Amino acid sequence: MCGLVGIIDLRERCDIDEPILRAMNDSQIHRGPDDGGYHLEPGVGLGHRRLSIIDLSAGKQPLYNEDESVVVVYNGEIYNFQALRIELEAAGHRFRTRTDTEVIVHAWEEWGRHCVERFRGMFAFALWDRNSQSLLLARDRLGIKPLYYSVLSSGQLLVASELKALLAHPGVERTIDPLAVEDYFAYGYVPEPRSILSTVRKMPPGHILLAVRGRPVPEPDRYWQVNFAAAASMQEGEAIDALREKMQEAVRIRMIADVPVGAFLSGGVDSSGVVTMMARASDSPINTCSISFGDPAFNESTYAQQMADRLATNHFVSQVDPDDFSLIDQLAGIYDEPFADSSALPTYRVCELARRHVKVALSGDGGDEVFAGYSRYRWHASEERFRRLLPDGFRRSVFAALARMYPRADWAPRILRAKATLEAVARDSLDAYFDSVSLAPADTRRRLFSPQFNSRLQGYDAREVLRGYSEDVRDADPVTTVQYLDMKTYMVGDILTKVDRASMANSLEVRVPLLDHELVEWAATLPANLKLRQRDGKYVLKKALSPDVPDDILYRPKMGFAVPMGKWFRSSLREDLRRRLLHGTLGDTGMFDMTVIRDLVDQHQAGDRDNSAMLWSLMIYESFNRQVQG
Repeated sequence: MCGLVGIIDLRERCDIDEPILRAMNDSQIHRGPDDGGYHLEPGVGLGHRRLSIIDLSAGKQPLYNEDESVVVVYNGEIYNFQALRIELEAAGHRFRTRTDTEVIVHAWEEWGRHCVERFRGMFAFALWDRNSQSLLLARDRLGIKPLYYSVLSSGQLLVASELKALLAHPGVERTIDPLAVEDYFAYGYVPEPRSILSTVRKMPPGHILLAVRGRPVPEPDRYWQVNFAAAASMQEGEAIDALREKMQEAVRIRMIADVPVGAFLSGGVDSSGVVTMMARASDSPINTCSISFGDPAFNESTYAQQMADRLATNHFVSQVDPDDFSLIDQLAGIYDEPFADSSALPTYRVCELARRHVKVALSGDGGDEVFAGYSRYRWHASEERFRRLLPDGFRRSVFAALARMYPRADWAPRILRAKATLEAVARDSLDAYFDSVSLAPADTRRRLFSPQFNSRLQGYDAREVLRGYSEDVRDADPVTTVQYLDMKTYMVGDILTKVDRASMANSLEVRVPLLDHELVEWAATLPANLKLRQRDGKYVLKKALSPDVPDDILYRPKMGFAVPMGKWFRSSLREDLRRRLLHGTLGDTGMFDMTVIRDLVDQHQAGDRDNSAMLWSLMIYESFNRQVQG
């Protein structure tokens, strides 16, 4: 795994400021501590930081074609590079290394912009072709690897793996995008293609950008889209057998490396399945890592140990202090943008543990989105069946009125929250799902923002992010629709971002076999009842794993990987919370109604309401504002 940067002058061929390019590259040294390299020519500067995984001695980047007219800097892994190399050699291309990186330059020569369609893996790269005076930027299909870019008024196009590298360039203005702020306080992250800054964009997953010198920078083009067209004849037994085979292959090709490989083992369905497949493919014991929490409500370590014993892995466990919030301020530097998923803390710790023993780790991320594992999918499907039984006008008026009569019970399990259920049934399908994934209702966000900041939003609401993607699956069933929405938003903006930054901060490469695009394409053809059956999510995945994974792991309630924020804010972090939110930098931004923030703090600490999600997002934003923006 690596980090890349670039400065490309698309108007002229002026010399690139090498000290700035080096400063940008050095800001990402954690992504590649093993080596660094540069390519400079008139109007073009590319930089790279390398974490050596394959061909340790000869894989230095930037990497070139035979006459050095094509150069690439790249982050990721292309798992089918050996087959592509054979095909390219047969077409006359000559290779000097054993790396997957070199496949990219020759694939560009052979297939042009369509080369990305041939790659199986996770990747982000910047490729410069001197002959055509063109720059190709590309990001993998599911968004496993990040890619930021910015177009300056001078005509320079900047590109980097992380936002911090772009911020090392003095030409990047640190102007906050108000729409991104609304998105952040709704979702807890800033969904693609926005970034927190109005001058910087994220390359959307499955997109390329082909820029040619002398022409305006175009918008990214989509080269891949998952197709949820169910195979009408697929039977359960056929699906189970096919899934075992496809999952085994996806794991096997991700074990290829010239350095030690291991896995995260949480004791959940997905990681247990991945480690099972790794054990089958390995002649020696697998290295596995997990985190143990002091709080039993968040501790899955006994299940992880059960699987480790069953598979005879070399299992490493790190005990996390129940009050381990020492990383809060580091998160702003690790994530660059405000990022409010509290599981970033234990994720960092498990990456820190894994890096002591391996350089590559496989994870089970993506299983919930691909195989419909989240409980909110089940609730959404049930509510949607009820919505379709009632006329819209009746449902909206009657159920909205009933919801107003019930007290709010955010502390209770979903099944006991009548108010939340009634409100959901009263809304249309998309609004109800948005409410289930958002940190706070729209009226809370409007009260949180100052009148001046609300006016800057000009009526924008973060639900528009989901509404835009919903057009792609207009005729899909309810479960498929929300799976797709999560793949485009939560999975890439939260889950994959969390793991990439936490792992790269520890110079660890994480591979994600359940997001192998061929496996995802196949899973998208599964009938809905093979993914979600009654109360059982990930139905076919659990059936496929049942010979190897015990039922008490497959069918136990999902625990997640969170931290006890609510308790922290009433005890260990009580005074720190008040200091940061009420006397920190938030008031200086002019964005917030400080009276509302004080009410949120007082309500939570008095035990009247659980405002922990909103308070955490405010705490993270304050840290971001102080360190990155300030």
